[in-house]
Parts: sequence; C-alpha cells; structure tokens
Amino acid sequence: MAAGAPRIFVSHLSGVAVFDPTGDQVGRVRDLVVMLRVARRPPRLLGLVVELATRRRIFLPMTRVTGIESGQVITTGVLNVRRFEQRPTERLVFGELLDRRVTLVESGEPKEEVTVLDLSVQQLPARRDWEIDRVFVRKGGKGGAFRRKGETLTVEWSAVTGFALEEHGQGAESLLATFEQLRPADLANVLHHLSPKRRVEVAAALDDDRLADVLEELPEDDQIEILGKLKEERAADVLEAMDPDDAADLLSELPTEEQERLLSLMQPGDAADMRRLMAYEERTAGGLMTTEPIVLRPDATVADALARVRNADLSPALAAQVYVCRPPDETPTGKYLGTVHFQRLLRDPPYTLVSAIIDDDLQPLEPDAPLPVVAGFFATYDMVSAPVVDDAGALLGAVTVDDVLDHMLPEDWRETEFHLAEDDKDGEGDEGDAPEGDGRDLLEDDTNDDTSDGTRDGRDGLGKGEEAGSHDA
Repeated sequence: MAAGAPRIFVSHLSGVAVFDPTGDQVGRVRDLVVMLRVARRPPRLLGLVVELATRRRIFLPMTRVTGIESGQVITTGVLNVRRFEQRPTERLVFGELLDRRVTLVESGEPKEEVTVLDLSVQQLPARRDWEIDRVFVRKGGKGGAFRRKGETLTVEWSAVTGFALEEHGQGAESLLATFEQLRPADLANVLHHLSPKRRVEVAAALDDDRLADVLEELPEDDQIEILGKLKEERAADVLEAMDPDDAADLLSELPTEEQERLLSLMQPGDAADMRRLMAYEERTAGGLMTTEPIVLRPDATVADALARVRNADLSPALAAQVYVCRPPDETPTGKYLGTVHFQRLLRDPPYTLVSAIIDDDLQPLEPDAPLPVVAGFFATYDMVSAPVVDDAGALLGAVTVDDVLDHMLPEDWRETEFHLAEDDKDGEGDEGDAPEGDGRDLLEDDTNDDTSDGTRDGRDGLGKGEEAGSHDA
C-alpha cells in the first residue's frame, strides 16, 4: 500500500453525489462493483454503480474517477450511459457482501463465524488500482441481542473466508443502515436491482410501514414476488399499511383464492375498502381513487383542517385539500358539500368554519369516469387531487395526480427512466468511450501485471472515510 493512502469505508460512499469536472451533478453512488480473486487475495474494486437523475444505473469505471473527497466523487466527465448489467464474475458490495456470515481464520485462533458490517477500500501504489483491504465484522450469533452485543473488530481481507459461497438467509441490517435515509421510491429502485434472493431478504427485514411505502413504488412483478414470500399474516399487515388504492391494485393481480385468504386476515374495515375498490374497473376514477382523503364536517374550523393537513403520513397531494361532507365522515360519506384548498386555509382565521369557505363550483368525478376524462379534469383545472362522488352525492374517495400518472405512463416506465431514450443517449456524451462497451472489456484484456484481474477501476480518497480508524476495534 502507498504510505498514507486514504482508507475509505464503503458505507461512507452510499448516496454520495457524483460530479463532472465543471461541478454539475451527474448522479449518486448506489453500489460498488468488485471481482473476487483466488488464494485470499483482496478483491479489485472495478468501479461504481451510479444512478443518474433519470434513475438509470450506469457503470463508472474507477479509471474515470479523478477524486473522492469531502463527500463527493469527481469524474473525468466522460461517461458511458449504457445501463449497468452485472457480469457473472462480479459482486455488488452493498447488495451481496454486507451482512454476510463469513469465517474468521486469524492465525492462532479457532475458526469463528462473524457478520460483515462494513468493508474498506484502499488505493494501490501501482497505477490507480483500488482493492478491498479490510473487513469490519461482528462476532457472535446470528440475529438477536447476542449479535448486537458481539465484539466488533477490523481485520485484513485474508483473515476471513466465505465470501465466494452462496448464502441462504443472509441478513440485511447493515445494508438497510446504509440506505436508511433513502426515500421510498429510491429504496424501491435499490431493491429492484438486487438479486431475487437478496431482494426478498431485505424486504423481510423492513418494518411493515416502510415495506408498504416501498412496495407502492415497485414494479408489479416485484410486488407480487415479495408479497408471495411473506407469511400470510404479515402480508395482510403490509397490505393494510399501504394506500388502499395501491393495495387493491396489488390484490387484484393475485389469484382469487389468495385474495380471499389475505382479505380474511385483514381488519374488516380495511378489507371492505379493498373489496369496494376492486369492484371498479382499474382505469376509472373509482379504480384510481384512495378511500382515505381528509374529510371534515361542516362545523369543523380552519384550525381543525390545518391539524389534519399536518399529518406526516399524508402524501402532499392528499394534504393539498380537504373535503367537506355531512356525517358520516368516513367514505362513503354523507352528502358531499365541496372542497377547501390548502392555500385558502392559510388565508382565513383559525376559527373560520370550513363550510363558509368551500369551493363548490367544480363538478366532482363520477366513479366510472374513464382515465382520459380524469386526466383531462386534472389538466384543465390544475388539480393535484379530485373528489369522486356517487349518484347519491356521497364522497367515495379522491384521485391524486400521482395515481393518474402511474396509469398513463408505459408499464415499464420504471425501467426506461421516464422519457429517456436509450438510442438518444447511447453514444452521446460518451466522448472517448468505445461505443459498444463500458470500459470493462479493455480492462479485462490487461493481463500483463499481477494487479489487473479483468477489472474496471481507479479512485482517490473520501473526506468522510479518511479516518481509517472509524471502524477499528
């Protein structure tokens, strides 16, 4: 190792911003790609998986990284924006190496199973190569309080074995800690790119509310896969924690027998909401709506309305307005009287009755209104949420703009990153790149010295990780 070469613990790289030389952000680090080697030799760091603003994940070879400092990665500005695809010989650090159970084989000590909490990388003196040099582990049993209280220590890579083996029942504690601050949509993107085995393990480690939020952002196939791996009681709990419209959409994709089993395990009120939503055609106002908008009685005040709007569990679209109805005030309600927009609530004294400031000019949506009509309503009146009212004048629920967009975008929009066309981007901005590759093939041909094991690499130090002792025992 080069004297004084900075050691970076990989947990410090999660979500770090990636910039080009002009200071423009191009994305964020979502994982590290390494290649395991034989004879306990430290793995080479091949590069970074970078998520662009469009959510596309690309591979950034370490040879294109000029610096990692002050919590940011600086590149040469030359990127190949082809979608990253993991190769059979490669391992993802966050997705596959953290939380593994490996064997500690320190000299003179009996072998002992430990859990991997973190890994550190360090730059080699030759060229700009980097490799994993140390492993931060916890001794003790797998799971439970004993695991949390186990001794932690940092050891050389050569002091552990077992990274190359397939592991069943791998934990997710360290991986989840690494991505703790991610929004549900971003965490869903992380899960989507994990292997099926790892995706289920991580999903199982999330609490019900967090998993519900993440499921709402996942593609349908991933939702069904994860839900099918949960115990039925927990699957019902997670469905209850989801927004009713999203949960109903997911339930409708399951076989009828499985639907009924899960519905029978849910609270009667939640199950009734699901059945009601599933009775509507998917691409209608009734099929799109949520049954849990903010509903107030006519004698409620502006202060009451603002207290309801402050609920942190509400989406911004649902919190943008309240619906004034006669009792009962749970959907389906009594007669719908009108809407009060959030901005109006801010302009009137707290003691003002909401019935005095309602907007009753706009006609509400009918439950069987088709998707184009719903979209046209939002576009015409610049709405973010709209009431759905039946023939009897009862409020059934509310449609939010995000649900309209979800159903208007192509089914694979999460894969195609909104409107980003691969044909437009591939080959553009790739100055100096081979148009048919991402830099890996050139590196794999470089076999003249002992440190080039078919990789894609390079990098400098990171401010957060410069304290090499941050994980040392």
